[in-house]
Amino acid sequence: MKAEILAAQERIAGYVRETPLEWSAAVGAFLKLEHLQHTGSFKFRGASNKIAMLPAGQAAKGVVTASNGNHGLGVAAAARARGIAAEVYVSSHVSPAKARRIAAMGACIHPAGDDPLTAELAARRAAEESGRVYISPYNDCDVIAGQGTIAVEMQRQMPELDAVFVAVGGGGLIGGIGAFLKEAAPRTEIVGCWPRNSPVMFECLRAGAIVEVAEEPTLSESTAGGLEPGSVTFDLCRRVIDRGVLVSENEILAAMRLVLEEEHWVIEGAAGVAVAAFLKEAKRYEGKKAAVVLCGRNLSEGVGRRLFGAG
Repeated sequence: MKAEILAAQERIAGYVRETPLEWSAAVGAFLKLEHLQHTGSFKFRGASNKIAMLPAGQAAKGVVTASNGNHGLGVAAAARARGIAAEVYVSSHVSPAKARRIAAMGACIHPAGDDPLTAELAARRAAEESGRVYISPYNDCDVIAGQGTIAVEMQRQMPELDAVFVAVGGGGLIGGIGAFLKEAAPRTEIVGCWPRNSPVMFECLRAGAIVEVAEEPTLSESTAGGLEPGSVTFDLCRRVIDRGVLVSENEILAAMRLVLEEEHWVIEGAAGVAVAAFLKEAKRYEGKKAAVVLCGRNLSEGVGRRLFGAG
């Protein structure tokens, strides 16, 4: 998949922001500042690559996606840049603030069900019935290739990384990063990071199949939700993830506050998961070059209250 990711890098270079890779003494690792990406999340990369690849006739019909936030923002922004319509299906758990931002970018929002997986399936049906392209948040090789461009930048910025810590939801981010690094830098360890309250891909990998996984509320809202049946990310994650780390809600919140207090950056729960996982495993990487991907900064109102409050 390295060739596809390098092609994506050239395709979207004029649209996405190359984000810095900076050392953080407070964390003890390099931080890939993808929270500084357009729309505040890495999702803009995958959406931009997918939309850039659409033939003119297909693009003119518009695109459909499902997302409770960052992917919807990415698709809406990428569609607006190309001047095409976008429809975003959301579950009842969508943050009102994120819904307003998606709509402000010109996308049409459709509520569908009480969980992200239900919204995904509804959006795919709508796309098929209307002849439009459905852009999956993770179950699409072109989207994954776009996310993998983060690894192209990291390899150029720090060629000798020993490990990369990445939060895992549907698997598109770690799948793209891992697919590139397994070819370009096979000695780099790919560490998957999950909230203990929502370890969906982790449990699927343990089971050897895509299964239903019980979840509890988590600060890592962007990684919550089940996997679409037959997702291409399952086999990809099985190939590229070397280790998995689970973290508690208290560890996630402490990591988010550390980054806020010491680096003065607001990061969302999913980014906090990756930071917390590294902090939990820091002794293992003493004397080594490890990087943590700060995947986004888009807080819901509830998570924001937890971050800035006393609880």
